[in-house]
Amino acid sequence: MPTFSITHLQVTDDHVIIQTLEATEIGTGQSVTISGVSPTFNGAHTVLDVPTYRFLGVDDEGDFIFDPEDYIPNQLLAYLNTDDVARYALQPLGSLVWNPQCTWINNQKVIDWLGVASATANDTSFITNCVVAANAYAYRRRREAGYFDSLNTAPGGDVELGTTMFAAALYRERGSVDSFASFEQMGTPVPFGSHGQINRLLGINRSQVA
Repeated sequence: MPTFSITHLQVTDDHVIIQTLEATEIGTGQSVTISGVSPTFNGAHTVLDVPTYRFLGVDDEGDFIFDPEDYIPNQLLAYLNTDDVARYALQPLGSLVWNPQCTWINNQKVIDWLGVASATANDTSFITNCVVAANAYAYRRRREAGYFDSLNTAPGGDVELGTTMFAAALYRERGSVDSFASFEQMGTPVPFGSHGQINRLLGINRSQVA
C-alpha cells in the first residue's frame, strides 16, 4: 500500500489540511490513515477535497473557502472536529497510508463467466487472487487514463464486464506460459485475443486528443 510523508498540517473550522511531500493520486471520498503525528490527528480520515490553495475556512453555507493567491501543492482536506491549529511544519515527518481496495467484481461473477464452478479449495483461492488482481488493474489503468471512479461500484456494465473478463483470463492462463493452457502438441498455441476487447470495455489505451 502506498505510504506518503506528511510535511505540514493545519486545522480550520473543524477541517484538517494535510500536505504531503510527494504528489498522490488520492481522490475525494477515499480513506487515508495518518500515523506518527499525535493522537489528535492519527487515525483514518475521509478525503473531502484535494485543494491546491491555502484553506481559509467554511462559509455560512458550508462551502470551502480558499485563497487563490496562495498556491500550496499536494494537499488533502478532511473533517476533524478539534480546535483550530495554524499551519505548521512537521518535524519529524508524519506518515499517510492510502490503501485503495477496489471491489467492482467478486468471485461469483468470474465463476458465472467461466461457466464452471471451482473444483477445489485451491481453485477458489486462485479465483480470489485473480479477482483482486483484476480489480486493482482495472481501477489503476482507468485512473491513469484520467477517470475518477468509485472504489466500491463499477462505473458501468462495460467496465464490470471488462474487469470480469480480465480476471477470467488470468484464471484460465494458470500454469501456462503466455496464454490459455493447452494439450496441443503441434506447436505453440496462438494467444487468446481478448485483451483488446478488455481494454475497449475498460475505456483505456485510447488515443488522446488535446
